Amino acid sequence: MDITITGASGRMGQMLVRQIAKSPGAKLAAAVEAPGGKALSRDAGEVAGLEALGVKITDDTASAIAAAQVVIDFTVPEATVAHAEIAAAKGVAMVIGTTGLAPDQAKRIEVAAQSVPIVWAANMSLGVNVLMALVERTAALLDPDYDIDVLEMHHRHKIDAPSGTALALGHAAAAGRQVQLEAVWRKTRDGHTGARPVGEIGFATLRGGDEVGFHTVMYAGIGERLELTHRAFSREIYANGALKAAQWVVTRKPGLYTMKDVLGLAG
Repeated sequence: MDITITGASGRMGQMLVRQIAKSPGAKLAAAVEAPGGKALSRDAGEVAGLEALGVKITDDTASAIAAAQVVIDFTVPEATVAHAEIAAAKGVAMVIGTTGLAPDQAKRIEVAAQSVPIVWAANMSLGVNVLMALVERTAALLDPDYDIDVLEMHHRHKIDAPSGTALALGHAAAAGRQVQLEAVWRKTRDGHTGARPVGEIGFATLRGGDEVGFHTVMYAGIGERLELTHRAFSREIYANGALKAAQWVVTRKPGLYTMKDVLGLAG
């Protein structure tokens, strides 16, 4: 399977290059960096701490995507949307792990998925996706008097908050209660906020150090509290999940899929 990695010199990009290099049946077809990037023209393997792989990092995105069967993208929203539109035009499947997309950007991803199969997930981890299924089921089992909060922490360099995974967990909890998250969420609390309304789903965000990813969903009732927690210790779990998604998506019809589909958790 020929794979193109966008954002190849970033933390996730380098991890993906390393995982592809040691995965039987996977081949790095091309590696992309934004124009002006310091890693341009360098060997993607060397940038990732490996021996040379014979693949130079390029800013010719269209040619790089066209060289692959699937492109894996962990970049920034503006770039991800552009890459998805190129992939759709070239007939190349895609795996997206970028978070923080605005509604209009998300719509453009949906349009691209009408032409090619795309797996788009806030988190590629097997454990996190099992957690999402548990969060939805637990929210359905407990009555609305249980207050739900999503606590998350990431490294100091993360640019969006709450994290895409935290929002996905919030959506899972809302689905369990059969409500729209946007109708009941509270993303921040500051000052005199008043008593908490029944049914609210809250978020708390922490940033610091080199935390890879920590998420806890709390169900606080009178006299008890239930907590469901996942902690990531290495980005390797995301890279492994992305490669699993890439292997799965290349055989699918055009459409927008999630890791639930990849892992057989849908429904």
